[in-house]
Amino acid sequence: MYKRVLLKISGEALAGENKHGIDPISIGNICDRIKILHDKGIEIGVVVGGGNFWRGRDDHDMERTTSDYIGMLSTVMNSLAVRDALEKRGVEAVVLTAIQMNVVAESYTKRNTEKYLKEGKVVIFSAGTGHPYFSTDTCAALRACEMNAEVILVAKTIDGVYSADPKIDKDAVKYDTITYSEVLKKNLQAMDSASTAICMENNIPLVVFSIFEPDNIVKAAEGKNIGTLVK
Repeated sequence: MYKRVLLKISGEALAGENKHGIDPISIGNICDRIKILHDKGIEIGVVVGGGNFWRGRDDHDMERTTSDYIGMLSTVMNSLAVRDALEKRGVEAVVLTAIQMNVVAESYTKRNTEKYLKEGKVVIFSAGTGHPYFSTDTCAALRACEMNAEVILVAKTIDGVYSADPKIDKDAVKYDTITYSEVLKKNLQAMDSASTAICMENNIPLVVFSIFEPDNIVKAAEGKNIGTLVK
């Protein structure tokens, strides 16, 4: 069982079947599993995407930097919702943001991250890296390095890494284990290429699994063989 993990959740996972916004049942299921990890004494960082509110790459008319900042703000909304759901379950959590907005959340530093983790709080990283042109995948990789996470748990809408998009190609093959180099060479998008390179350079494994089976979060943190291991 890992002692310190970074959990990456897509924004779409919070929307459930609605595909947009926040579904109380979906966010509740996820936070129930985070509580299980917390009660086991695992130190947890969380990065939440913002795709349930904004997907800037789908808006071709908007200037990229503006679109990316809107995306960062959507991750803050999701992070506040996750914190609220955790606190209702008796789990102390704090939202740290890469963009200064002190009324809403505390600004991110490595020092306060370490402090809160040692205090047993779940630390939720929001607003990405604070810079346009970088995804929440990149944020997850960077924060995992900075918090010395043993693994990144990547909860996605598919159940692992495939040779092609299984929603399009019925012959796509799922990998149980794959190397960073193979992911980059084959452009498999376990995470984006920049994030994969960061993880490879810093020797942080990824476990990619389906969020639609919330118990997978616990199984992945316990080191059980689910989804795809990228190492």
